[in-house]
Amino acid sequence: MNDIAATEENMLTLAETNELISEMDDTGTKYLTFKVGGELFGTEIDNINEIIEYSDMTRVPLTPPHIRGVSNLRGNVVPIIDLAVRLGKEAGETTKRTCIIIVEMEDEGETMDIGFVVDEVDEVLDIHEDAIEPAPQFGAEISSDYINGMGKIDGEFVILLLLNEVLSISGLSELVSNDSSI
Repeated sequence: MNDIAATEENMLTLAETNELISEMDDTGTKYLTFKVGGELFGTEIDNINEIIEYSDMTRVPLTPPHIRGVSNLRGNVVPIIDLAVRLGKEAGETTKRTCIIIVEMEDEGETMDIGFVVDEVDEVLDIHEDAIEPAPQFGAEISSDYINGMGKIDGEFVILLLLNEVLSISGLSELVSNDSSI
């Protein structure tokens, strides 16, 4: 287990976190864990490009509430999704631990960077396949289409997200065009 940001005293910088992700070996499935709305989530690190400090962004009129806006990332316009709102929760308070995780998404032949806001980054974990339970079919606040499974780490569950579903480019585009026609 590699701690990324367990406490303020030993919190790694974003540069150190990004370096740690890029240096991970391929011996098992690695997951970046993060908190949103007080819950622990994780996603495979394969599509994660970097983690950046939260900064102001440009709000785009007539977009759904889960799209916080767009940000300029080295000259590229990157849509920023509020993951809490996308998952049906209330938008969290922005703190000094709030981060934006930048991922490269591919959908229907189109590739683009998308950012999503999390309350804080936790750590990078190696979760073995035998420690992952299927997604619950009932009682979950989040659509089971968004959940890859429930990882068990030291008696605690980590909700493993399918980012290609949660951040689907075509799904986000449809929402924008549907909301824009109102």
